[in-house]
Amino acid sequence: MALFFAMCLAVLPASATSLLRDADIEYGLKQIATPILRAAGLSPHRVKILIVNDSTLNAFVVNNSAIFIHSGLINKMTNAEMLQGVIAHEAAHITNGHITRRITNLGASRTAAGLGLALAAIAAAAGGAEAATGIALGTQSAAQRAFLSHTRAEEASADQTGVRYMRSAGVNPKGLLDTLDIFRGKELLSASRQDPYLRSHPLSRDRIRALEAYVAANKTATKDQNASYWFARVKGKLTAFQRAPKWTLRRAGESGYADVKLMRQAVAYHRTSKTKKAVKTINQAIAQRPKDAFLYDLKGQILMESRQFAAAQNAYAQAVRLAPRDALILSGYGRALLVRGDINAARTTLEKARSIDFRDGIMLRDLSVAYAKSKQPGMAALVTAERYALTGRLKDAGIHAKRASDLLPQGSGPWQRAQDVLIATKRAAKKRR
Repeated sequence: MALFFAMCLAVLPASATSLLRDADIEYGLKQIATPILRAAGLSPHRVKILIVNDSTLNAFVVNNSAIFIHSGLINKMTNAEMLQGVIAHEAAHITNGHITRRITNLGASRTAAGLGLALAAIAAAAGGAEAATGIALGTQSAAQRAFLSHTRAEEASADQTGVRYMRSAGVNPKGLLDTLDIFRGKELLSASRQDPYLRSHPLSRDRIRALEAYVAANKTATKDQNASYWFARVKGKLTAFQRAPKWTLRRAGESGYADVKLMRQAVAYHRTSKTKKAVKTINQAIAQRPKDAFLYDLKGQILMESRQFAAAQNAYAQAVRLAPRDALILSGYGRALLVRGDINAARTTLEKARSIDFRDGIMLRDLSVAYAKSKQPGMAALVTAERYALTGRLKDAGIHAKRASDLLPQGSGPWQRAQDVLIATKRAAKKRR
């Protein structure tokens, strides 16, 4: 997870916020979200659940391909149903057309410039390259908040639809009510003291009462043990990297799952430079789940960051054998190969990762290095341009895309990719004027 996590460097200029990319956490979020997304008629393979590295409480959507949840909100939750409630509510904003209407209105609005590069970075990270280009126009936070904000009518509609999805999935809708209880009473605070969730998801007594009625009418939900396990693992790993190691070690066993306890302890030992103890502990977790690719991925990270590169390569190789199509695991393996000097294998592995998921900024950085070391400056410039475009640095993206265009064979696939970046940066520059 490098928190570092395999971090996608989608930095929001005003607040230096970024997305946290980690194979284990994203797989766990997918496990938790899948029943809800299927009930909503959405594909779990197309709609990703991504974590924003922010301690405040919020969740939002900016297009139809990703749901964003602040790490602070997950850390505040106590069970999987709460997280599933938030996912159901945000999925309802997608299926009810709230985001589509907002983007349509945005396209015809002169205030589009207010959304800024910050939102462009988020949209790009969600895979919405065209949407990202369209809104990479300025940095006014007020317009950004307006874009993300929902009306009370939309909130009531999303609650009702989200509860229906939860019921259809066999999930207790009390989870959504429990999440809203976190904010109960805070709606009276001044806007500057409210969490972002309240500013974008207005809360009212009528809304709470309606949800209480939905919950009272639900008699069929049973606890999903799979979702409970993955919630404990997601939150356990997230807090192990974000909280102090001493805090983690005191609470490592709270989840009730032995392998999660060992994983959290391994992270805490690693963060205090107790490498031998960290490796021994993660090996104990692997012994309990020998076919778990994500535990080998974490072992690879621990070894990599401890500069035991050969051992890290072996651990990542095992992770890849168990999860050959996971882009973030492939990215870690490619990084280990690159450090070990196996440039051709690194380039091939990183290109495979990029073809599956281009949204990992660290993978793109490593891939550009691999191309440079392979004496392919045109491809190195292209991948660098794409990395800058992903992070909203469109001026820098344009510079590198122009260099790539001059070096790559005209008309080739990579040359066309460079043209796409150039066109996007030129359009954005015109709209900023």
